[in-house]
Amino acid sequence: MADYTLQHKKSFTLTAYGFSIQSNFQDMPAMLKEKAEFWSKLKADGRFDKLKEAAKDDREWSVNEVYQGKPWNYFAVEAGKSVADATRFIEFPDSDYIVVSGSGDKEALFDQLTYRAFGEVLAVITDYAYIGGPNATYRKDNGDGTFYGEFWVPVVRK
Repeated sequence: MADYTLQHKKSFTLTAYGFSIQSNFQDMPAMLKEKAEFWSKLKADGRFDKLKEAAKDDREWSVNEVYQGKPWNYFAVEAGKSVADATRFIEFPDSDYIVVSGSGDKEALFDQLTYRAFGEVLAVITDYAYIGGPNATYRKDNGDGTFYGEFWVPVVRK
């Protein structure tokens, strides 16, 4: 099983650009393709740089949430200034969070940590339950070509 910690996090808000996922969650290659195409567009049209310039720190976030009955994926930052055309401002609750951490390739790290959290950790934890709502992964450059990341998912004690 993947290593994890239980940490209490204060509420926080991320500023994000996002899209509604059209692929079936069981079709991982199609979902990964959708995400890659969206993130490519963000870089090409300047929105990626706009978010990075507004960020308080160098953490880049990928957020998953069901919003208005549909699954969404976002690229987000904890903004220090306003981003007028952002898709959403995503509120995370003051809560206990399961935190799964790791290092790896920049482009693969978000999905690797998400899979480890849902596929390995949450599947076997018996004393906590995912409360729904947004979950997020951040990555940060290690400075050596690799990235460190953490997946945060809000939970409650059963």
